[in-house]
Amino acid sequence: MRLAFLGTPDFAVQALAAIVAAGHEVACVYSQPPAPRGRGHELRPSPVHAFAQAHGLPVRTPVSMKDPAEIEGFRALELDCAVVVAFGQILLREVLEAPRLGCFNVHGSLLPRWRGAAPIQRAIMAGDKVTGVQVMRMTEGLDEGPVLSTATVRIDARDTAGTLHDRMAAAGAELIVRTLAEIERGEANEMAQEEAGVTYAKKIRTKEARIDWTKPAEEVDRKIRGLSPFPGAWFTLPSEKGPVRVKALLSAFEDVDGPPGQVLDDRLLVACGEGAVRLLRVQREGRGPQDAEVFLRGTALPVGARLG
Repeated sequence: MRLAFLGTPDFAVQALAAIVAAGHEVACVYSQPPAPRGRGHELRPSPVHAFAQAHGLPVRTPVSMKDPAEIEGFRALELDCAVVVAFGQILLREVLEAPRLGCFNVHGSLLPRWRGAAPIQRAIMAGDKVTGVQVMRMTEGLDEGPVLSTATVRIDARDTAGTLHDRMAAAGAELIVRTLAEIERGEANEMAQEEAGVTYAKKIRTKEARIDWTKPAEEVDRKIRGLSPFPGAWFTLPSEKGPVRVKALLSAFEDVDGPPGQVLDDRLLVACGEGAVRLLRVQREGRGPQDAEVFLRGTALPVGARLG
């Protein structure tokens, strides 16, 4: 089919690659405009933009898809359909109705649970055991359209948002290719979402990321893994020059009690409101990620120390 692809982050790249490999004609790739990235804050293309350029695909980076000129340009592509994967902009009805067969979104949850911006992170933080990827027909409501296909993905006890992201991106790429084939053959079945069980995956805010050691350890562990690698749940270490910020990137729950925030052994076991978490991988401010064993070689953290 002749289609457009709208996506921005790494999560969307595998889907675009799979669509190209399946032989569909990608008339245009849409992505968010280049943004400051890296230490030098140089303007760099998004991962989807970079992939499209490397494979000779036409790219557009509109500031807003609500611009009448952009809507008309989209219509002029005369598409069979459009695929949207974490594009990052709201699409108006005029855009959604422009392709002959409609616009289809690859979403990272089992709808209607976790509609919205951060379904992978929120699923881990909530303690979900299973999540998934679904292809749905896009409507004007936020992730409210009928579902065409589903791939379930298990959430393991050591999963972070990063590891789960990678498995779901692969599942989503396979699912969208299979679903496009069904759409092309006229064999796709659409099922309306259940009205019960709707939850929203709100965008992760920076103020959420600080660890509250008075919370139960299982909740702290889920928060650490759900915010890893970005933005990273963080705490502070005491030092002579003042508190030092450290991100916790991987942890595990242990059924041991102590005063919240207190270091309980020489291998980074930290007490919480109920139980404790063992920090397995951390990142001190201004440095790279380190396993706990390596981190402790360069950081004195005696038993009994209190983390902020």
